[in-house]
Amino acid sequence: QVQLVESGGGLVQPGGSLNLSCVASGDMFGINAMGWYRQAPGKPRELVAAITAGGSSNYADPVRGRFTVSINYAKYTVYLQMNSLMTEDMALYYCVVGPSRATMGASGVWGQGTQVTVSS
Repeated sequence: QVQLVESGGGLVQPGGSLNLSCVASGDMFGINAMGWYRQAPGKPRELVAAITAGGSSNYADPVRGRFTVSINYAKYTVYLQMNSLMTEDMALYYCVVGPSRATMGASGVWGQGTQVTVSS
């Protein structure tokens, strides 16, 4: 089994920054991609950003240019640097890991989530 521990969420003013971290542990065999999803109240979960063990990444359109996903695969850790935060970014952010970027949402392992609140 894989366990995920997320950290870094909190309250930030619009325009501010946060850096999320997620450390994975356990049986990481077959885990080749890590990333972040989010869910705002009343909305479905959506991919934010994902990255492979080799460093290939993709982003959702609303966050491209503001968020940066990075990985230290040797430490099974994925990061999400979030800049220029907007109220629309307020959500519960989930760390997700899986076999690939394309499949991890449906068949991967999900963390418990860390809340990001953007408010003045």
